[in-house]
Amino acid sequence: MTQNQKKVYIKSYGCQMNVYDSDRMGDALLDKGYQKTENPDEANLIILNTCHIREKASEKVYSDLGRALVHRQNSFDMGKRVFIAVTGCVAQAEGREIVRRAPYVDIVLGPQTYHHLPEMLEKAANVVLENPKKGAGLVYTDFPLESKFDFLPEIYEVQGVAAFLSVQEGCDKMCTFCVVPYTRGAEYSRPINDILKEAERLIVLGVKEITLLGQNVTAFHGMSPDGTKEWSLADLIDRLSLYPEIQRIRYVTSHPRDMEQDIIEAHRHNKKLMPYLHLPVQSGSDRILKAMNRKYTSSDYLNLVQQFQDACPDIAFATDIIVGFPGETDEDFEDTMKLIEKVKFCTAYSFKYSPRPGTPAATIETQVPEDVKDQRLYRLQALLNQQQIDFNESIVGKTISVLFEKPGKHPGQIVGRSPYLQPIHVIGSKELIGQTKQVKITSREGFSMMGVLVNE
Repeated sequence: MTQNQKKVYIKSYGCQMNVYDSDRMGDALLDKGYQKTENPDEANLIILNTCHIREKASEKVYSDLGRALVHRQNSFDMGKRVFIAVTGCVAQAEGREIVRRAPYVDIVLGPQTYHHLPEMLEKAANVVLENPKKGAGLVYTDFPLESKFDFLPEIYEVQGVAAFLSVQEGCDKMCTFCVVPYTRGAEYSRPINDILKEAERLIVLGVKEITLLGQNVTAFHGMSPDGTKEWSLADLIDRLSLYPEIQRIRYVTSHPRDMEQDIIEAHRHNKKLMPYLHLPVQSGSDRILKAMNRKYTSSDYLNLVQQFQDACPDIAFATDIIVGFPGETDEDFEDTMKLIEKVKFCTAYSFKYSPRPGTPAATIETQVPEDVKDQRLYRLQALLNQQQIDFNESIVGKTISVLFEKPGKHPGQIVGRSPYLQPIHVIGSKELIGQTKQVKITSREGFSMMGVLVNE
């Protein structure tokens, strides 16, 4: 097998940042002769890019590692040695424990060190020369002084007309339930000139919509390109909107404590900034918010929502909510339900609390029983699902802008996204992909919307 026939399969878990990281790992491996594949059976290298936020994250990783081992064993019969790597937040949190539990793993890399993947692969290949059936067991989970972004190659390819652009990593907020400060590190903002350069590369590759990424993206700050002033996220968005090729801009994920007036004003005046805001609330109980170390109250959150609505009347909100945080009472849960009813979210991500080793909340003795968490989550998700249905129904009959992204499943159909990330299906030519057009929404089917093109 020649070098340029090697293939890498990357499975991403969790957040959009992991998707971005996976794409960049793929770019870094292109120079080493690896082509991306969606079929693990073809792979010479399997990468599990992990997330530590979701419940039972580690167990899912070890289950997938077992399947990767079977794939390696089957590949030996074809004279092929498959390398297995674990990257991301579970890798950072568990490090050598992964190698202990799965000694066939070759490489474990934290999210700040994946730019070392090519060299680690070379080291792993040398280690396993004497015993190809044994894992190399290489672990690199330090927080290096240098930024990984300084060592990554130029983006080679993107899938579709919408892309992620990482501008900020890490978090300093120290919420008591969260592992991000321990797995991603302190808040770090990329240099603005580097961001603009990457945006220009995405434009060359045909991207029309950019989503700015960060664990706490509204904490972004950096010196302006001319070095005369410090820019906020709002300033960066205004600068990116000057590129005529960029039709839409989004950002995720925000923290209520870092929503300054300039980002509110950006939603008022910047027409390329989508009227959609993912603003995690986590709980509607002031007592639980304090225990979470969120450092805002439910009233603070509702006031912030009102400010955005005043600036941008058609804005819609998404959120994250945890049920069953340690010590949560029935009254606390009802406070969360009341907040949801007031805001009316267009979509939401909701989870049962599960302890994360090393976080302060994991040591609280008043853990909520699992059956109680199950009951609360069922009620919560029923309300949130109904709100999403209601929001989608409210769009029916309206004419909205849609950026078309790909062909649909049926002949003659194309699919795009509304400003609120709803999938919109219409009958139209593939030539419209990459263009933003006005569409009259005619009906809702599940969580998708049907529409017809409006003659302009």
